[in-house]
Amino acid sequence: MKAEKARIDDIPQIRKLVNYFADKGEMLPRALSELYENMRDFVVVRDGEKLVACAALHIFWSDLAEIRAVCVAEEIQDKGAGALLMQACLEEVRSMGIETIFCLTYVPSFFERFGFRQVDKNELPRKVWGECLRCPKFPDCDETAMIYNMEPLS
Repeated sequence: MKAEKARIDDIPQIRKLVNYFADKGEMLPRALSELYENMRDFVVVRDGEKLVACAALHIFWSDLAEIRAVCVAEEIQDKGAGALLMQACLEEVRSMGIETIFCLTYVPSFFERFGFRQVDKNELPRKVWGECLRCPKFPDCDETAMIYNMEPLS
């Protein structure tokens, strides 16, 4: 298995995977138009031609990025695909020189394994909340806010 940048023809499979977990209440749904608009943010893992895992790294500002839409097909969970996605996202953030990564999640234990720590949502920068206005759960967000502070390059 390896993580690689998404292709345009991956978007329907990304939508199917993400919205499968959204229907179970484990993540937020994503519209097809949103996925196409943000296709360059996505990293995927494939099993042959079948997409089995995805994650997106969205840049907000010169010092802030979000890891979002992390999901792994149930049949390959606990086989390292999630770790591959996180490593790819964190390496990309490091190469860009971005200092802070955040996520909003229903599974904080997954992100804690990579060094994220829980924070109060009010600690997230205000520029993040512009995206939240489109969320069906706004303003009653029930996700856990987490932050990762990148070590500066020497």
